[in-house]
Amino acid sequence: MYIPRICQCGLPTVLRTSWTATNPGRRFHCCPKIGQDSCGFNGFYDPPMCPRLVQIIPGLLRNINHVQEVATNNERRATTFKNLLLLSWLVFGVYFMLN
Repeated sequence: MYIPRICQCGLPTVLRTSWTATNPGRRFHCCPKIGQDSCGFNGFYDPPMCPRLVQIIPGLLRNINHVQEVATNNERRATTFKNLLLLSWLVFGVYFMLN
């Protein structure tokens, strides 16, 4: 169970996940305020990862991002083809109605 710490502002911390090369997937406490108002408090919630995981996780994330990008592109192409198909049906329908 997550128990928030109290930051230097006196507010309960927020639990976030690091995606840096040195701490991929490692959760940490941070100040809930954003930007200039933040007190800068942070502290790790999870213990350090073994070096092998630090090597493997970024590659897995790149693969996941690539697969998601390909899926998004395929969805866009499918939508474009559906729209073109509907347009062709309308054009031919109007053409045959006029002739």
